[in-house]
Amino acid sequence: MTPDVWMILAFAGLLIAGVPVAFSLALSGAVGILIGLSPDMLATLGTNTYNSIAKYPLIAIPLFILTGLIFERAGVALRLVRFAQALIGPRHGGLALVAVLVCMIMGGMSGSGPADAAAVAMVMLPSMTKAGYPKPFSATLIAASASTAILIPPSVALILYSIVVPGVDLRALFAAGLFPGVLAGLALLLPALLVSRRYGWEGGAMTEGAEQLSVRDTFRQALPALFAPVLILGGLRSGLFTPTEAAVVAVAYGAVVGLFLTRELSWRDLWELFGEAAIISGVVMLIIALAGIFAWAGTMLGTFRHLAEWIIGLTDNGVLLLILVMLAVLVAGMLLDAISIYLIMMPILIPVMQHFEWNPVWFGILLAMNIAIGQFTPPVAVNLMVTTEVAKIRLEQTLGWALLFVVAMGCALALVAIFPGIALWLPRVLGYNVD
Repeated sequence: MTPDVWMILAFAGLLIAGVPVAFSLALSGAVGILIGLSPDMLATLGTNTYNSIAKYPLIAIPLFILTGLIFERAGVALRLVRFAQALIGPRHGGLALVAVLVCMIMGGMSGSGPADAAAVAMVMLPSMTKAGYPKPFSATLIAASASTAILIPPSVALILYSIVVPGVDLRALFAAGLFPGVLAGLALLLPALLVSRRYGWEGGAMTEGAEQLSVRDTFRQALPALFAPVLILGGLRSGLFTPTEAAVVAVAYGAVVGLFLTRELSWRDLWELFGEAAIISGVVMLIIALAGIFAWAGTMLGTFRHLAEWIIGLTDNGVLLLILVMLAVLVAGMLLDAISIYLIMMPILIPVMQHFEWNPVWFGILLAMNIAIGQFTPPVAVNLMVTTEVAKIRLEQTLGWALLFVVAMGCALALVAIFPGIALWLPRVLGYNVD
């Protein structure tokens, strides 16, 4: 067997053995270097790990993670829920609509599906259970809706995609993700409302006291939260700051909101959140750093080129191959996190994308939508793990509902694939380079 085959087999074997993805990437890369290059080349391990994370745009990832944690602790989710309840009023499926809308707005602050799912589930699950919604349905709906955070800017996954794929403007990616993210949310909302009406959940009565909520008062309380996405996207569009600087602004704004406006965040809490964000970011950066070994070994051995040539040789039909790629990414999304998928698959997919002349911004959004579906599809389903833990139910209880929402978001994915303008219209109008 050739060295690149040994490297791939080593990676697959380590994953099956339960070795964490980061160390599987590093160890399999080292195997490729030992067999295919030279033991002396192991001296490059330190350089490759450093070069993988010595990139200025990566600073945005820990900062947006911190932003999500700050807004979660600052009581933003509760204020958004109360405003949405007052706005929608008592009706069949009202709380389902509230859950989807709040998840989408929170996604415009955190950029992280699991963080979004945790914040909304803590607030919405008790209310939805009291209104008659089954816990498996509520947990699955929130997990699926929170997956839109990977599309709606700022998105940690899109930041990484812009780094892995050369020449892609992150601002264009952020703009391209907005309409597909909204479309995905609407696609989830339609079956949720139909099912709620079919089974009579909520029965026109919302949570206790919700009918007396004032739209004006709840809007005033939710205004700081609603302004956060406007601040981030408006600053990017005006050129006032770069995406990385936008992350700094988002952290500062979240701290001001939590400390002085909602006053649910103390200086001690802020210090603890710094530590929590550092731990989460450390895990993310470790994966990126150790993936550099795998990427360098795969490039030197020609592994990625061989795999890309094999994929291209499967068929000359670009549409059929796109479907096969999307299915492969969907399966990967059921097993791995978004960061690992980008780092593992993009070196292979970039030559394929260039061969068939797929638009890199549009292709990035399609990948993100696939990964979003994987975030609430068992067996791994990171978002669903969070919401089922909050709901105190077993993951297998949500399988039927998960499949319903997979089909719904799959339809949204198909629309974006068939009509690229859904993703590309806004960045073109804003003047970003998407060609």
